[in-house]
Amino acid sequence: MWVATVLPKPVPPVLSVLTSSRDPKQNSFHFRFSYRPLNLKVSATKQQQQLPEPKADKKNPRSSDLGWLPAFPHVLIASMSNFLFGYHIGVMNGPIVSVAKELGFEGNSTLEGLVVSIFIAGAFLGSVASGSLVDKLGCRRTFQLDTIPLILGALVSAQAHSLDEILWGRFLVGLGIGVNTVLVPIYISEVAPTKYRGSLGTLCQIGTCLGIIASLFLDIPSETDPHWWRTILYIASAPGFILALGMQFAVESPRWLCKVGRLDDAKTVIRNIWGSSEVETAIQDFQSVIKNNGVNVGSGWLELLEEPHSRVAFIGGALFVLQQFAGINGVLYFSSLTFKDVGITSSSLTSLFVGLANFAGALCAVYLMDKEGRQKLLIGSYLGMAVSMFLIACAIGFPVDEELSHNLSILGTLMYIFTFAIGAGPVTGLIIPELSSAKMRGKIMGFSFSVHWVCNFLVGLLFLDLVEIFGVAPVYTGFGCVSLSAAIYAKYFLVETKGRSLEEIEMSLNPDFSVRDK
Repeated sequence: MWVATVLPKPVPPVLSVLTSSRDPKQNSFHFRFSYRPLNLKVSATKQQQQLPEPKADKKNPRSSDLGWLPAFPHVLIASMSNFLFGYHIGVMNGPIVSVAKELGFEGNSTLEGLVVSIFIAGAFLGSVASGSLVDKLGCRRTFQLDTIPLILGALVSAQAHSLDEILWGRFLVGLGIGVNTVLVPIYISEVAPTKYRGSLGTLCQIGTCLGIIASLFLDIPSETDPHWWRTILYIASAPGFILALGMQFAVESPRWLCKVGRLDDAKTVIRNIWGSSEVETAIQDFQSVIKNNGVNVGSGWLELLEEPHSRVAFIGGALFVLQQFAGINGVLYFSSLTFKDVGITSSSLTSLFVGLANFAGALCAVYLMDKEGRQKLLIGSYLGMAVSMFLIACAIGFPVDEELSHNLSILGTLMYIFTFAIGAGPVTGLIIPELSSAKMRGKIMGFSFSVHWVCNFLVGLLFLDLVEIFGVAPVYTGFGCVSLSAAIYAKYFLVETKGRSLEEIEMSLNPDFSVRDK
């Protein structure tokens, strides 16, 4: 959940042919390369919860290193949503005092907190609604429709002259953010080539990081200009316009096109972003899934209670519960106080250090996601977070030397943010749509992210009270214990999805899936 790209293999091939053309039916641009794409084969005979090992690519690695590039422009446009998410996370933190003073609720910490967090209520509702929207409209049209509350919310907030107006503006922004946080992972997982799905999926985290960093830089004038907050909220509307326009030229999910019967359009998309040799195999796999699950007749929320959807929905909800209660928001909140102890009093500088650590971790995730796999990355991430929390707790609870204690706290905080961005941040949003069936992917993601927003709200509500009652060290120890529990959960309850198509994963995890004729 927020552009530089690190490829899974460092040696780039020589690009022999690069052409671009526009498909009038899709109203999108396509990029063609002379590379040999990965040949994917699907097996539907594996046992439940046990995926087959991906086949090694025996072809010349130099011939497929650019397999990510045709899909990259489309994924990049979608990641603009995460840039907006990150921007709105940080945009109100600095100027909230100026907003409160100008709108007449200065000194009321409850109302100040409400202005900052009201978008969580909108995000919850947006997450719940997103599944039905993407099933009916497809990803492209849902993206474009979702820019309406994002743009209106930013403009209403920027022009607000009362508390009610700023609250309505923030609520509308939250509504748009809630839809986008669900939609972006679905779109990337369905558009990206299997071999590069993890690396391209990490652009979500990078987009969020860049949005946060951009908001921090733009917040700097608010320290001297009490009206600057209106300017940065006007600026927040610009990415929404870019997203709406960019989606006009992005491709639709080929899986959704196949589901609604637009086979020719689906073949065109696959040919242009995956390669011509993938067309027949992919369409055959899509239709096999549709025939088995009846995807074309739609889905209902009550089907989340049925197997195998209930199992994946539980996994998705549990991953977000563990992610949020591992303390990411609490650590981010308390980081400014930690940095003040070593003499860094500027909140903007503190946030910049945190943002850079987050961004560095996300860049590492781009390289490691398809190299090491989701499960290993998630386990390693949570173990690193646990060590970081225990380090800070020991530094605060058993201070031998004051300066050493402060330095260890800084090290632990930055290490925690870095390790979170490597796995717990990007993997959680990526692996849920990979494990979900085509029929219920939108609703499982909507349910999982609604759990995310509820937990996000609870951590923000309870964190300061827990610190006041128990102290920082015990609370951080609790975060470390949750991180350890998350690593154990990832070890024993998740399966690796690296290098497998979404259809292969669905066939393997569903014991009732009919074996396709060969």
